Amino acid sequence: MTEHAVVVAGGGPTGMMLAAELALAGVDVVVVERRTARELDGSRSGGLHSRTIEVLDQRGVAERFLAEGTAMQVQSFSGIPLDISDFPTRHSYGLALWQKHFERILGGWVDELGVPVHRGREVVGFTQDGAGVDVALSDGHTLRARFLVGCDGGRSLVRKAAGIEFPGWDPSVTSLIAEVQMHEEPELGIRRDGKGQHGIGRLDDGRLRVVVREVLGERAGEPTLDDLSRALVAVWGTDFGVHDPTWISRFSDMSRQAAAYRDRRVLLAGDAAHVHYPIGGQGLNVGVQDAVNLGWKLAQVATGTSPDSLLDTYHAERHPVAARVLQNTMAQTALSRSDPRIDALRDTMSELLALDEPRRRVAAMISGLDIRYDLGEGHPLLGRRMPDLDLHTAGGPTRVYELLHEARPVLLNLGAPGGVDASPWAGRVRLVDAGYDGPWQLPVLGEVAAPPAVLIRPDGHVAWTGELTDPGLPRALATWFGVGAPA
Repeated sequence: MTEHAVVVAGGGPTGMMLAAELALAGVDVVVVERRTARELDGSRSGGLHSRTIEVLDQRGVAERFLAEGTAMQVQSFSGIPLDISDFPTRHSYGLALWQKHFERILGGWVDELGVPVHRGREVVGFTQDGAGVDVALSDGHTLRARFLVGCDGGRSLVRKAAGIEFPGWDPSVTSLIAEVQMHEEPELGIRRDGKGQHGIGRLDDGRLRVVVREVLGERAGEPTLDDLSRALVAVWGTDFGVHDPTWISRFSDMSRQAAAYRDRRVLLAGDAAHVHYPIGGQGLNVGVQDAVNLGWKLAQVATGTSPDSLLDTYHAERHPVAARVLQNTMAQTALSRSDPRIDALRDTMSELLALDEPRRRVAAMISGLDIRYDLGEGHPLLGRRMPDLDLHTAGGPTRVYELLHEARPVLLNLGAPGGVDASPWAGRVRLVDAGYDGPWQLPVLGEVAAPPAVLIRPDGHVAWTGELTDPGLPRALATWFGVGAPA
């Protein structure tokens, strides 16, 4: 039986990002992926939001993605544009980049980190005990791991086998998405009617990407070209001579969330933990950010640095984030239909979102820039993403996010050097003395008071602020990064 510290079930965006985080922390991780090759059928998700680009920047790989996508204002609320170009972030935009390209670039980075990926296999069952998990694979082999993480999608076998409930709401709409050829020139762009929002767009290779709503319950099972033809005729009055599909898929607005993200040594992330209608383009982004929240915590527990209880903070922090995504996608789905009453509501929402304050609040939610984990009362930074400040240090200029490239926590001292003994956490927490001369700006909140020192977690969120002599600092270090070593 082959042994690993962590087995990740699923090699999509969430699973591969988690594998990268664990590898950066020196943890023995293996990915089990059903697909035999990395190539993805269809373009799938259409891009990255600002916070996800920041997360990739924190690991020093953002430029790989930016070089192949198109930076633009991708944020919207049910199609109502939301501009974040005035947000205080280095990446005040989204990135138009198809999921198939995102996975290819991410997979290349994971390969560089030396993570083994077992393709053409999938997890078919497991048993867990007090010391680990025996993971059964579809090829008859068994892996032994300290932890198993299900990143195996909305129909997650890991979630079902763990007996974790998946409450939520059944579908109210279904849609087809396809990549095809058409004999006739179609009507490109977005169309809205009583069913909802539909669209036809041209891909880089000249093929057409179609998204069209169906009548709920009229069709089921694997979609066919005939299904797509009927749906097109129902909306446009013609199917434009649709032919040669390379990919057809059916999806719905079923909205469900795992009641628990952890059952002892089994955890869930990404679509295995939450599913929703893909309006607003938040799904891939939330999954990647799940992985970055979980990765460093799981690494510390797997290596014995922190107690198992640290993993409970993963559910406590990420469950509310996904619950909010489910809420806003259900609202956006309702608003995407068209009739006189909904159109009146949509016009009202458009007027509201043209105002700066509502726009900033909703855009920060969609882009992930407003996330605050509940770490108690204190400075406005506490629990929020750390801004990517331009710093000057004895070693030269740097940025906050450059300090996070190794996925290690950073104690950033912005006052006079000295004043703290961080030696009990040497090798775990990097102490950096630096200066910063500009304002401290946060999305939505605006300018906040400059803290004298900040403890930054590997995921880029602030765990503590204050003076280095504050007795709360050693407590925060021990809470998040394990008890300090004796002198």
